[in-house]
Amino acid sequence: MSSTHTPSPTPETGAQKAVNSAPPTASMPVAHKLEKAEFLLLTIMVIAGFVLILNETLLGVALPEIMRDLNITASTAQWTSTGFMLTMAVVTPASGFIISRFSIRTVFMGAMLLFSLGTLVAATAPGIGMLLTGRVLQASGTGVMMPLLMTTMMRMVAPSKIGQAMGIIGMVISAAPAMGPTVSGLILGVGTWRWLFWLVLPIGIAALLVGMKLAPADAPTGSNQKLDALSILLSTLGFGGLVLGLSSMGGSSAHGGAHLPVNPWVVVIAAAIILAIFVWRQLKLQDRGPFMDMRIFRSRPFTLTVLMTSIGMGIMLGTSILIPLYTANVLGVSALQTGLMLLPGGVLMAVLSPLVGRMSDRFGARALVLPGAVLLAGSIWLMSTFSQTTPQWYIIATYMLMTFSLPFINTPMMGLGLGSLSGELTAFGSSAMTTFQQVSGAASTAVFVALMGVGAAAHGGTGTDAYMAGVHLAFLVAAFMSLTSIVVALLLPAGKQAAGSAPIVH
Repeated sequence: MSSTHTPSPTPETGAQKAVNSAPPTASMPVAHKLEKAEFLLLTIMVIAGFVLILNETLLGVALPEIMRDLNITASTAQWTSTGFMLTMAVVTPASGFIISRFSIRTVFMGAMLLFSLGTLVAATAPGIGMLLTGRVLQASGTGVMMPLLMTTMMRMVAPSKIGQAMGIIGMVISAAPAMGPTVSGLILGVGTWRWLFWLVLPIGIAALLVGMKLAPADAPTGSNQKLDALSILLSTLGFGGLVLGLSSMGGSSAHGGAHLPVNPWVVVIAAAIILAIFVWRQLKLQDRGPFMDMRIFRSRPFTLTVLMTSIGMGIMLGTSILIPLYTANVLGVSALQTGLMLLPGGVLMAVLSPLVGRMSDRFGARALVLPGAVLLAGSIWLMSTFSQTTPQWYIIATYMLMTFSLPFINTPMMGLGLGSLSGELTAFGSSAMTTFQQVSGAASTAVFVALMGVGAAAHGGTGTDAYMAGVHLAFLVAAFMSLTSIVVALLLPAGKQAAGSAPIVH
């Protein structure tokens, strides 16, 4: 973080002190020891973020029951997942601009209001139309929450504690989606699918009320920025189209895919072209206030962070799709039992991420990321040995090895990457990082499921042997993909480079 800023001369208390201690155009406010109100605010934001991200994967297990209750087809029901992903893909890239233009209080209250309203609409939905509306509203709040949480952490937490803060955020990003199917299965064991929303609603309302009282009404860093309508259109079509095309390639409701009237590759290529135009537009608007500030990619640590965390997220989400498909179609294991098998891995990530964050503050990024990358590659190679006779304990152990490795990658990298950006760029960096992780997750899921089909087709297309061949091919490609994380880790600077040191990009 920059060391050139001076605290605000106006005495302040509570959560506002951290973010009001520098002028709006400053690089980064001088963080201090958290006061009670600030600590409570961050705690509420972390809990809210966990619940919001949990909802991304909460509904998948409930789709069969929703189909029966609302009398809809599988292709229609899967839009409850696809619609959530698409909305996230549209809202998250815009979150950097939103956070830089409005105060933390305004953005947090807006996000929680949208999520809570969407949860209520979904819980009371009489049909698929209202359920989809509720999911879109939920995703609109969720898409802003993680970049907001990252940005708030970077503003409030002292530079020497940034790694620990990123560990807490890593817990939310990694553990919440991994635990979603298990939590959903447990709730469905005692109630209907509507309880997935009713149980979440009080948390959303409570977070909204606390945010109204504690969230700081800080001066936004980009209050004079004008909203560029063309940038919004290009971002919506580009990122939304890319996620839609990628998610549809597998063509299965098991992973949130959508059936399109055109070849998914047409959508993906068109979206890529639109995104190229979007980037050109942002570069052209650089001096007038871009929708997404491209200066973030001038930072080598940040660029490596985006690459590394995208690899990790892609592998995690991809394998989280492959393992349930493998256990269900090859081993004959139920969805709930598979969720319970994966639960220890999710819990391990949740526990380990804050601990790794503390280690990151002490030892720096490279000392943790490189061993983590090696362990990640090793775990995926072990998964490529799955067979028709693999015992469940082996599946649990290999998955836990993977989830053990990921905090050693994601937590130090997030601190290093965001710490290399000046204050006014942190919101854009958080937004871009989250967006790339979403795209990577959609891409890896599409690729892995498509590879399963290719492998199965090469061995007859039907039967357990053919399905196992497809699973083996997908895990093998994932294993080669994991090796790239080692290469990226070797590019990191040696020695301790604390997250939150002086920003190198302004």
